[in-house]
Amino acid sequence: MQTFDQVIQSNASFIQKVVDFDVKYDRLLALDFTVANTELTDEILDDTDLFSDWVNKKLTENNARYGIGGYNEHRTIYSRSAHFDTGEEPRRLHLGVDIWGPAGTPVYNFYDATVQSFANNNNFGDYGATIILTYEIDGFKFNALYGHLSLSSLNGLEEGKFIPGGTKIAELGAKEENGYWPPHLHFQLIENMDGLKGDYPGVCRFSEREKYLANCPDPNLILKATFL
Repeated sequence: MQTFDQVIQSNASFIQKVVDFDVKYDRLLALDFTVANTELTDEILDDTDLFSDWVNKKLTENNARYGIGGYNEHRTIYSRSAHFDTGEEPRRLHLGVDIWGPAGTPVYNFYDATVQSFANNNNFGDYGATIILTYEIDGFKFNALYGHLSLSSLNGLEEGKFIPGGTKIAELGAKEENGYWPPHLHFQLIENMDGLKGDYPGVCRFSEREKYLANCPDPNLILKATFL
């Protein structure tokens, strides 16, 4: 049986964009949210507007359309929310790729899919509006979670609804509807949803890193096929 990597690589020509991007003119900026980024002070992280200003300044300074990154990144920024500090060990390891851009940025479905579930996870620091789609490519089934969307992105959805590849499915949400983050898309691949609907951990404890990474392949496998 083919691995996930092999399935995606052999079908790369059929995989479409997740966000608008022109490889000739647009640039991406890798954003680091580990302890190595000393620019992000507690004052900035504790204020979503200041945090957004920091992201926007970085994009402008580097003439970048989007900021991007985060898969398998051990992030300090989650200390801003108690949502990630339940239990003895805080959750800090990021399991998706973030695409940072303006609120209202369109988000697209990269391949034919059905709606697995959707929800408004409205805790501070959570996903806010969330859509999870199920895919099957060459017999390989998996899911993709799209988080931090606008609330209007959930309108008209129902579980099992077919969404053709290339369809606009959502827009990036403003802070009031995306879990109080600077506008961005959390894009995460998930092989087994473990019975969950409307939600799946996007950040895990470092001690559980291997288990979660095994279930959440690198989203760059999809994004590379579209615009990286």
